[in-house]
Amino acid sequence: MWHRIKRIFRSFLPLHRKRSLGELGEAAAVKFLKKKKYNVIERNVTFDVGEIDIVAVDGRTVVFVEVKTRKSRQKGEPWEAVDLAKQKKISQAASIYLNKENLADQKSRFDIISITWLEGQTKPEIEHLIDAFEARVD
Repeated sequence: MWHRIKRIFRSFLPLHRKRSLGELGEAAAVKFLKKKKYNVIERNVTFDVGEIDIVAVDGRTVVFVEVKTRKSRQKGEPWEAVDLAKQKKISQAASIYLNKENLADQKSRFDIISITWLEGQTKPEIEHLIDAFEARVD
């Protein structure tokens, strides 16, 4: 329900609003996943414990995708920002999502899409880490 409310409010935003690097990265990630025949179910699913950037289905597997976008590699690869604390938040949010949608018995995994969008590039460099980490609930 909350995602529907956010979608309605977004419709009131000016059309000429410049999108953030994160929004551009997520849009590129969705396009990338769709080309790989993933079925993208939801974006920006938010719970008190954390947010899931993209929920998709790959075959019979529910995939929770974290997208990290950077302008450079000065501070390392974008995927390196998905530390243990972030993994725990994503895992907790995924658990809530699976229970809420009655999918707790469904196979699931956590992927990371790492995007580097260097200055002057029209297309980003995309790296897809499949099954990037295990659920962390400790």
